[in-house]
Amino acid sequence: MKKQILFIALLVTQIAYAQVTPRNFLAKAFSKEMVQQALVSQKDYAPYPKTREAWMSIIPAKEQAELIQRAEKILKAPIPILDASLLMEYVRSGDREEHGKVSFGKRNNLMELVMAETLEDKGRFTEKIMNYVWNICEETYWGVPAHLSVQKARSGMPDVEDPTVDLFGAETAAGLALTDYFVGPKLDKISKLLRQRIYYEVNKKILIPILDQKRYGWLSKTNAVNNWNPWIISNVMLANLLLEKNETTRLSHLYTHMNYLDLYFNGLGDDAGCDEGPSYWFAAGASAFDALQVLASATGDKCQIYQEPFIQKMASYVYKMHVSNDYFVNFADADPTLKPDGIMLYRFGKALNDAPLMAFGQWANQQFEPAIAIGAYQKHRHLWNLMAYATMPKDKVPYPALGDYWFQDIQVITSRKGSQFFAAHGGHNAESHNHNDIGDFVYYDKGEPVIIDAGRGNYTARTFSAQRYSLWFTQSEYHNLPLINGQGQKAGRNFEASAVQSNLSDKSSGITLDLAKAYPVEAGIKTWKRSLQFNKVKNQVELKDQYELGALTQPVQQTFMTLCSIDTSTPGKLGLKTSTGDAHEIQYDAKKWSMAIDLPSTEGPEYRSFKTKWANRPVQRIIFTSKDSSIKGAYQFVIK
Repeated sequence: MKKQILFIALLVTQIAYAQVTPRNFLAKAFSKEMVQQALVSQKDYAPYPKTREAWMSIIPAKEQAELIQRAEKILKAPIPILDASLLMEYVRSGDREEHGKVSFGKRNNLMELVMAETLEDKGRFTEKIMNYVWNICEETYWGVPAHLSVQKARSGMPDVEDPTVDLFGAETAAGLALTDYFVGPKLDKISKLLRQRIYYEVNKKILIPILDQKRYGWLSKTNAVNNWNPWIISNVMLANLLLEKNETTRLSHLYTHMNYLDLYFNGLGDDAGCDEGPSYWFAAGASAFDALQVLASATGDKCQIYQEPFIQKMASYVYKMHVSNDYFVNFADADPTLKPDGIMLYRFGKALNDAPLMAFGQWANQQFEPAIAIGAYQKHRHLWNLMAYATMPKDKVPYPALGDYWFQDIQVITSRKGSQFFAAHGGHNAESHNHNDIGDFVYYDKGEPVIIDAGRGNYTARTFSAQRYSLWFTQSEYHNLPLINGQGQKAGRNFEASAVQSNLSDKSSGITLDLAKAYPVEAGIKTWKRSLQFNKVKNQVELKDQYELGALTQPVQQTFMTLCSIDTSTPGKLGLKTSTGDAHEIQYDAKKWSMAIDLPSTEGPEYRSFKTKWANRPVQRIIFTSKDSSIKGAYQFVIK
């Protein structure tokens, strides 16, 4: 049990064992005295409009009506109950979704009511707002049970005497601070104790506990940190700036938060790649932008680092990893599809003067539903989106012309030609949200997946425990990788790619790497040199493996993951047909390989999302088994 708890703690804090570079952009650019001189006082700090008239001129009539209607439904419904049984469900069954539905729902409802009252200004939502505020303040713990491992009690019930900060506690603090900001005077008319309670609880549960830096892996000075850092910092920074009336304390907290945010930048590689994938970038790099925007808004734009080239690299990652439509590269726990927040991307690109990012944001805003709904995470981001919504450019823009990109730090390559898209990676098996997938690749054509990374399943207690790699979607056996002497890759920093090289040209893009260190000694590998190339002349992907083993105890196998319908009628040419009817094939030597197909499980709490994740198409695993019994050899697969 102790081993499992320690493993959970490691995953929850999301320590990534990577090189830390003391860039300290904010600390070097701004002394505490400089921040003090620029900082707008709490009473004058107004990042968002407060009046009905201002919001009515910003929010289109249709969205106004929808917002009021949603709030009216909340007004009539009882406040959801977050009881102890829901807290205990995580340790009893591993389920975390039922608690999340209630907890997140309460906070989203509160913000909907607050915005409706701000927009309408008739007082009819105020009583319900009061009850939601009191109800949330009464909660012992604002986070989710999965994150309790940081407390001394570890898991189960939260310890009221041991407050700790997680993602959703920080979100709650910002939500209550925004409630105070928008409708505080109306709450005062009911009782002066309401706003006092908000201030007290935000300090007790969040602003004071976060000062204990050594307690949190996401505030590590020596290890790289992940999305927890900017996601939390952007929220607590805003909560402090909106609530704290003591200007000395307010400045001290803000400067601490700035130093904390530097830790995120310090832990990224020189190319500012996000090893968590694009879906997590919207909680990582995008949250860093949220925090920088909060800082700039509170200092009259005097404290901002938008022109720092590194920040521009961090921002460009997201469009460099885009495949087409709503598909993004989804190595590790990243999702294969997401609706990118076009307004935020446009705003970020405008702040950085990054034309491709602005164009990508404008395109995304036209392709997908605008991200202006405030009943979601990063509520401050959606408020800025609301403010920018009406002024977004209306002219149609083409999809920005993107090229080939290599992220040396996370060893990911992306390449395009016409309708074809290819991505591959090396890296190591201790990355954030890691899957054992060194040497994996994906291939899309005409916006349709041909060879895929299956992605993650549903998060449960098992997902972040010592049992993580018993789940099929984390195992190398369910990625486009070889099984060697019956052995798949193992998890840990020592399991890594070596001799990694990339090439980018008009004729071919790809990587070469040695997979030997990614596998355990039981695999008996001396060398396993893999080449993954996108041949733009022949319009095909070429996988070549050259290997030498100490012994061969089981046949070598090679897996491919796909959604396509599969035609096995022609030996040496495995037919693949996408959902739109486009035909592809995997060419192989039929004399050297036998072939089988299986369907990974969609049963069980961790797997049920695979029933719908890929537009209701089943994930299939193609397994080629070698007939060659030699310990030294080479083989090739071509995907046309």
